[in-house]
Amino acid sequence: MRGPSARPRILLTGADGQLGWELARTFAAKGDIFSFDRTGLDLSSPDSIRARCREVNPTLILNAGAYTAVDKAESEPELAMRINGVAPGILAEEANRLGATFIHYSTDYVFDGMARQPYREDDATAPQNVYGRTKLAGEQAASSMARRYAVFRTSWLYSNRRHNFLLTMLRLAGERDELRVVVDQIGSPTWVRSVSETTCQCVFSGAGDGSLCIESGIYHLTAGGHTSWHGFATAILEAMPGELRRASCVVPIQSSELATAARRPSYSVLALDKLEAALSVTIPAWQEQLAACMDERKKPNSSAGAVSGA
Repeated sequence: MRGPSARPRILLTGADGQLGWELARTFAAKGDIFSFDRTGLDLSSPDSIRARCREVNPTLILNAGAYTAVDKAESEPELAMRINGVAPGILAEEANRLGATFIHYSTDYVFDGMARQPYREDDATAPQNVYGRTKLAGEQAASSMARRYAVFRTSWLYSNRRHNFLLTMLRLAGERDELRVVVDQIGSPTWVRSVSETTCQCVFSGAGDGSLCIESGIYHLTAGGHTSWHGFATAILEAMPGELRRASCVVPIQSSELATAARRPSYSVLALDKLEAALSVTIPAWQEQLAACMDERKKPNSSAGAVSGA
C-alpha cells in the first residue's frame, strides 16, 4: 500500500512518441516515471495493459500512446480501434482499481470540420475518418469508465523530435526552391511542450500528489488562435535561419490536389475557454509557441539535436 506521503508513481504509455517524450521530461521531477513504448506495453493487447498496470501500481496513468497513422488506419481499422478505442477503457478500469488518476489524449478529428467557429467540448461529434472514429471511441470509453480523469483533445502537434509537420517543412525548405502546402484546412498548430506542461499543471498544481486540480471531464488543449497549414508553413519558413533555407516561398494549394486515403476536416479549431477558466490561465497563441520551439533549436543541448529528419 502507498502511504499518503509516498512519491507519486506515474505510468506513461507512448514513451517513444513526441508527446510521450515531453511528458516524461515534464513529469520527471514530480514522481517516479515508468515509461513504456509499444514493445514494453502493447496497447493492442488487454493482457499487456493489465499486466503493466498491476506491476507498476501507479498513482497516475498518462496515456500518450495511440495509433496515429491517419491514412493507414483506413486499411487497418481493427488494429486502430484496439489501440485507440479499446485500450483507453481498459486503462480506465485499471485506474479505478488502483485509485489512480487517468489522463488520456484525443484529437480534433472527432469533429466533422464543417463549423466556422471554435468547437466546444459539448458540441456534437461526427468524425470523418477511421482515425477520428477510433479516437472518439477511446474518449467515450475513458469518460464512461474512469472515476478521476481528464481527456484532452489536442491538434496539429509538433516538436523538435520524431516526425511531424514542423520537421518536414524545415527539411523540405532546405532541399527545395518552393513548398506547396494546403491552404483550405484550418486549425491550431500546437507545441507538445505546452500540452505537457499544461497537463502537469492540471495534475500537480493542487495537492501535488497526482490527483486532478480540475473537475473530471473532457477539455480542449491546443495553442491559442488558428491558421492554415499554409500559414503555419509560411511562419516556419520565416523563422528558419537564412543560411539553412533554400525555399523562397510557400505556394498555396487545395486539399483536392492531394491524394490521401483519409478525409481531413477543413476546420478543426477547438475552443479553450473551459480549460483556461479551470486553470485561470491564458494558453499561449500558436505563434508564441512556434517561436519558443524554434528558439529551443538554437540551444546546443536541446532535444532538436537528436532529430535525424522528418
